[in-house]
Amino acid sequence: MPARQHYYYFNQRSCSSSTTFFLINPAYRLLISRILFVMGMIILIWVGYPIIKFQLINSRQMAQKQFLIPGGYTIEKFNSNNVLANTKSPDYTQASNWFPDVNMPVAQSPITQYKLSIPKLKIESVDVSLSGEDLSKSLIHYGGTALPGRKGNGVIFGHSILSQFFNPKSYIAIFSTLHTLETGDQILIDYDNITYQYQVVDMYEVSPDDISVLDQTYDSEYLTLITCTPPGTYLRRLIVKAKLVPYQSEI
Repeated sequence: MPARQHYYYFNQRSCSSSTTFFLINPAYRLLISRILFVMGMIILIWVGYPIIKFQLINSRQMAQKQFLIPGGYTIEKFNSNNVLANTKSPDYTQASNWFPDVNMPVAQSPITQYKLSIPKLKIESVDVSLSGEDLSKSLIHYGGTALPGRKGNGVIFGHSILSQFFNPKSYIAIFSTLHTLETGDQILIDYDNITYQYQVVDMYEVSPDDISVLDQTYDSEYLTLITCTPPGTYLRRLIVKAKLVPYQSEI
């Protein structure tokens, strides 16, 4: 009997001392709560910083301008106070949902896909589909817009997420750093065994329902890249316009 009492007393003391250290000690609980708070703030800042930075710097710089697109048409400044009335977000991995009021035409080409490269962003020979609409599998060339090397305005859609998760090999994240391009940066298109070189000439934002970005003007050969902005949101559309220039092997 004494042996049993001794065994029971020893086990109870071991458990109570552990419980006292982990659960009852106020200093320990305060330390844990502070660590969790700091970790939560770090994660919040890490996720929110790119969006805030874009809004304060990139978006403000674009809003101060009135941009001219080929053909002389003026695009109005986007009012950031406009909010989408539809609270249910469409599936933007499907290109046909980007402009739901417009029937996406079928591209008139015997070729079903071609390649795109953006050296500055380390995007190399990724697929651009002329026959699909799934942005998780490729970039999408919007049907009815000019084919590479042709006069007019060729439009390519690409998906984006938070810029921290940019991955040039993932089509879900491929255009997440598109806003870092600058005038003069190069875009290469390999279409039908011919390499075309485009040069960025403009960048601006439009509202999600602004279909003027699909307009065709035939004074030269243009390329338009479109993704959602700010990175990780669907609030607006980022438009990068480029113009065909003579090909140079070294860029």
